[in-house]
Amino acid sequence: MNRPLFAATAALLLAAGCTAVEERIDRMALVERHAPRTTRIDTLASFTVGNGGFAFTADVTGLQSFPELYAHGVPLGTQSDWGWHSFANPENYRHEETLRDYDFGRGRTERYATQPKEGRGAGAADWYRVNPHRLHLGTIGFDGLDPDSLRDIDQQLDLWQGTIRSAFTVGGTRVEVTTVCDPSVDRIAARIRSTRRLPVVIRFAYPTGGHSDDGCDWTKEELHDTELVASEPRGATLRRTIDGTVYYVRLAWEGTASIARRSRNAFVLTPEDDEWALAAHFTPSNDETAIREAMAGEEELEPIEVAALPIADVEARSAAHWQQFWEQGAAVDLSRATDPRAAELERRIVLSQYLLAVQCAGDTPPQETGLTYNSWFGKFHLEMIFWHQAQFALWGHPELLERSLAWYHLAAPTAREIARRQGFEGLRWMKMTDPSAMEAPSKTGSFLIWQQPHLIYLAELLYRARPSGELLETYGDLVEETAAFMYDFADYDAEHDRYVLRGIIPAQETLRAAETVNPPFELAYWHYALGVAQQWRERRGLERRAGWDELRRKLSPLAEADGLYLAAETAPQTYRDIRFTSDHMAVLAALGVLPQSPLLDPATMHRTLDWVCANWNWNKTWGWDYPTTAMCAVRLGEPEKAIDAILMENRTNTYLPNGHNYQDARLRCYLPGNGGLLTTVALMCAGWDGCTVENPGFPKNGKWEVRWEGLQPLP
Repeated sequence: MNRPLFAATAALLLAAGCTAVEERIDRMALVERHAPRTTRIDTLASFTVGNGGFAFTADVTGLQSFPELYAHGVPLGTQSDWGWHSFANPENYRHEETLRDYDFGRGRTERYATQPKEGRGAGAADWYRVNPHRLHLGTIGFDGLDPDSLRDIDQQLDLWQGTIRSAFTVGGTRVEVTTVCDPSVDRIAARIRSTRRLPVVIRFAYPTGGHSDDGCDWTKEELHDTELVASEPRGATLRRTIDGTVYYVRLAWEGTASIARRSRNAFVLTPEDDEWALAAHFTPSNDETAIREAMAGEEELEPIEVAALPIADVEARSAAHWQQFWEQGAAVDLSRATDPRAAELERRIVLSQYLLAVQCAGDTPPQETGLTYNSWFGKFHLEMIFWHQAQFALWGHPELLERSLAWYHLAAPTAREIARRQGFEGLRWMKMTDPSAMEAPSKTGSFLIWQQPHLIYLAELLYRARPSGELLETYGDLVEETAAFMYDFADYDAEHDRYVLRGIIPAQETLRAAETVNPPFELAYWHYALGVAQQWRERRGLERRAGWDELRRKLSPLAEADGLYLAAETAPQTYRDIRFTSDHMAVLAALGVLPQSPLLDPATMHRTLDWVCANWNWNKTWGWDYPTTAMCAVRLGEPEKAIDAILMENRTNTYLPNGHNYQDARLRCYLPGNGGLLTTVALMCAGWDGCTVENPGFPKNGKWEVRWEGLQPLP
């Protein structure tokens, strides 16, 4: 044995976080054994390529040939961080018309954007809930194909290289397509091989403004326009105008092809070669200075030079990017486990890593359906950012977390104004919003509060993954002002010498804002996040804030009855009311998502966990409820319950062949479930600060041999 080499290897593995000194995990083998494959049209099995802030979802042809067919499956979206649209506002609705005063007993009224039932307020609320919304940027697919004519379908998503490889036969002729996304810019590329020389159509739809749909209204051609503003032998530029939204699609191809207008909003590219390649670069108007200047004041638009683009460069960049992603991040190998559920858990882990890197690593927080299709009018929900993004820091990709975390700087002025409008100090982060950080009117979302500490938790995870003084200065003021709001929001109850939380809808959204006092997760989160904010002050050389420490000492204890923690202090002293056994079992997040707090008793939480597992209305849950339950079980030393929870057979814990967490006919993908899974697995493997148990989330029954590298423990 080469002992120096062995010692060096052992040190490397220990530094990587392996549970034992052994050979390094074969990353390629791990990833490739879960590359999804399909041999038939399955509208829930579409595959996506993307770069975190831009994504392109394809059907079995490797392009988007059948958007209408897939509209009610996992739709064929082309979406980006920057692609947003608002309908016209002919009634001149103003956001302040959605505001209503509420009295939560703080000696003043507070103004929230809600949903009045009548009058201009109702109209304004409807308009601001829909606008702005994320935009479907365009479909690119084979022209005139009949899905019933396809034979011998064979499609695979090559996770290692970020490539969709598709093959099918039509009319006796084989067609082969490889599809990739540029990791640096919002561009997709496809290489096509077939003697049939199928034309490709680039189609554009008008937005729907729907709550949950593909965002494509194909019936309103007259309301938007697509112009061919430049054409060269191997390229063209299209300018899209939809109401006040303008963006460009720059096409480039290799081989001989011609472009022609099919209709007002469709162009057909017809190849003359058996093998050719196409690239489409989607870009906002303010990102192409040359185009903007060339367009200004021109009636007759001059041709614009379309830079030659070797498609092979895009393919090579994609392959290098994804290989680096898999090799530099964390990995969990369950191939030696004998529990029959191990292979499925490993599949979910690998596919979730890919999907979150493709869908949720952009410049703004992601929506719950990512960049695949619109949910909640295409807006993102800040209470979900923890489930989307925490896993990046835990799985060795803190740089992907920081992309969206930086958005909080841009949003801070709006968050400060919202807090001031309601009479509070600091920054108030709202639930449902858009890149502007405006408060979307909602009878529920405007009163949620558990998104408030997320900025502090995520900044702390980022610091733990990459500690530096520069990072402390970058996010220190955001942490400070976020905590300042939390301190001001808690009310002092002089009669009982304690602080309470009220005037909120908790994470378990079946409770009402006017009635709810001291929900357990929020109390524990206030205690944890204000403690972290104090640590950040000390790291920056500042003194602790005495008021914050006093609030933490005097926070109300978690309410309990009959040996169980309640959904809130004001909840009935029983769980018989279905309102308190449906939706999120957020009580369990108080120990699981969060570390042990002096506010709670582990034995009482243990009884609560057992009761929830046995009695909860699991048909009224969401994808992140299974991770929540599992994380609580892990921290309580119940690995069997953790495995049972994370792999529970239930509709909302279904993972499709492409890895998406299916919820129901409305939400066919739900990325908080994927992110929650990865966060839970990190806890199951790497544990938490002070944990001395190896792989604490896996049963010690001889059936779970777990190997992992690069994971970070939770606080």
